[in-house]
Parts: sequence; C-alpha cells; structure tokens
Amino acid sequence: MTPIALAGPAVEPISLADMKLYLRLDGDAEDDLVAALIAAGRLTVERKTRLCLLHQSWRVRLAAWPGSRAVALPLAPVISVDAVRLVAPGGGAELVGADLYRLDAAGDPARLLLDAAVPEPAAGGAAEIDLLCGFGAGPSAVPEPLLLAIRRMAAHWFEHRGDEGPRPGPAVPADALALIAPFMRPRLA
Repeated sequence: MTPIALAGPAVEPISLADMKLYLRLDGDAEDDLVAALIAAGRLTVERKTRLCLLHQSWRVRLAAWPGSRAVALPLAPVISVDAVRLVAPGGGAELVGADLYRLDAAGDPARLLLDAAVPEPAAGGAAEIDLLCGFGAGPSAVPEPLLLAIRRMAAHWFEHRGDEGPRPGPAVPADALALIAPFMRPRLA
C-alpha cells in the first residue's frame, strides 16, 4: 500500500510574513529562501509524524482487499473518502458505489470499511482509494506545537546555511523534535 500525493495544501501553515517576523527580517531579499524553508519544515513534520497538516488529496493503491474488508489507511487525519475504484489490468477503472463503503475515522489508523458486495480487484489489477486528509484548510487548524516546530526548524536552517562548513549532529534541531514527538504515529505494517 503506497500513498500517492494528488494535490498538496493550498497554503503553507506559516505565512511568509509571520516567518519573517519570527526571524526578525525586514527586507525581501531572502523571501524565496524563507518560503522554501517553511515548506521544508512542513514536509519534515509531516514525514516524521505521518500526519497531513493541511488539506491534501491522496490516492492509496492496493493489489487486493484485506481479508477483514477493513483497509487501515496510512494517512491521518482522514477527512473523507472521495472515491473508491477498481482498476482493471488494462487500465480501465470502475467506481465503487459510495453506499458500499464507509469511513471509520474514529480510530488511529482510520479505516475504510467495505461491504461484502465490493468485488476483489481482478488479477493484475488494483484498488484505488482517493482521500482528503489534514487538520483543516487553513493554518489555524494545525496544532500549535507543530507550527512552532516548523518555525524552529526554518529558523535553525536559516541560521545554519552551510556558512560555517559541515556541522555534526542532526539536521532537525532537538527542540523541534521534542515538539513533534507527542504527535508521532507508528508505522503500519
């Protein structure tokens, strides 16, 4: 089961203006760098926690349904299941009716529960599940410790841009790791 990003968030969880204020920057000469560091910080937090911070569209592809007919979804928090389809070996796809599955978002991981009437993917075919994930559409939905972790990472990377030569130690500062530690999710088998 491999998640495939279809569409990333419309905005970053920290605005360029807020990050420049945090860094105490006045000019706009380094705006591109600061914006890139914000995006890198978000991606790092998402990778380490296995959480989607802002609304994002993803596709999960499977070769077969699990025997229990409950698919543990590898992303969180799951807001909705937008489509379930069976993909034929030749590439054609057939949508599964929305009345034949439901999202159980209460647990961690969230699960897609399939009705017994949903057929197995054909040999050599696959099943695809399209999801909308994230805490919300805007930065105010993201938990504050994760926002602070992004700020701390971006500030650390901004201050240590390689001007001093190679530096020992982790690329993510310890204080940022401590902020995201309570949000880290176990990896699904």
